[in-house]
Amino acid sequence: MEEQQNPHALDPCAYRPAGRLERGSCAEVACNVNGMAGKAGMSDWRDMELGAPVIARLGTARLHAARVAMLGTLRPDGSPRISPIEPYIVDGRLLVGAMSWSAKAADLRRDPRYVLHSIVTSPDSGEGELKLHGIAAEAGSGLRGAASQAWWSAQPPDAAAVYVLRLGQALFVAWDIEQGVMTVYRWSPQHGYSHTTRTYP
Repeated sequence: MEEQQNPHALDPCAYRPAGRLERGSCAEVACNVNGMAGKAGMSDWRDMELGAPVIARLGTARLHAARVAMLGTLRPDGSPRISPIEPYIVDGRLLVGAMSWSAKAADLRRDPRYVLHSIVTSPDSGEGELKLHGIAAEAGSGLRGAASQAWWSAQPPDAAAVYVLRLGQALFVAWDIEQGVMTVYRWSPQHGYSHTTRTYP
């Protein structure tokens, strides 16, 4: 399947890089667009809606059902940190917020790489799993204001940091508990969409 470039894939007016990376640091190298997602760079949720509508549909349902997801960031020493966040899909972009003084906000300012995983409530729930990898970018005032139901809308602008989660890779695992079948849907700006099905365990 030939990948189609979307004109909204890069929109510099909507956000800016979340962290200032030191020249030559491991973060600078790893977060380079070519290093993470090829020449197509990072994309937004709305690009996934076009390129992989099944992942967008299933992922939206999981995020809306749980209202909380887990966000992984990197501590100063490179070790992982995981934090609960409330995701919002607004104008075709995935937004999350953090108190400006929080550790996860400091992580993203220093190194904008993130991983997001949807909540799973029990071993045999059959709930699908949304997994995202990419780079967080600070949301502009117009975009953060468009999320009128978000918790940060009641906070002073300097009290909450709001980020667009740009997508380098998206994956959704669907479980058929009764039949013992798992289906893995994958999408990235560079490689497009694919899916595989297998039995388990």
